[in-house]
Amino acid sequence: MSYSAVDNYEESKLLRKAKENPFVPAGMAGFFAIVAYRLLKLKQRGNMKMSVHLIHMRVAAQGFVVGAMTLGVVYSMYKDFVLKPAEAQKALEQKALEEK
Repeated sequence: MSYSAVDNYEESKLLRKAKENPFVPAGMAGFFAIVAYRLLKLKQRGNMKMSVHLIHMRVAAQGFVVGAMTLGVVYSMYKDFVLKPAEAQKALEQKALEEK
């Protein structure tokens, strides 16, 4: 397998995973955005200790990721337990109409 084929495989795998669960890339983007923002605000922390500032940054970033994961699980459950049964019910009704 060539190097470009491996790159295309990895890229398509990442895009496929992002389409299956769109909250993972959103969580990652939010994590990096919060970390970048807090690092930029590092100079303006005033008399706050560095360790406290870093702990606040970590808690905010982790909170965003946990929230994105929670939304992803809720979205997945919605797809599995609300949309799929509704599609199955429509299919059964359609089959019943065709048999008449």
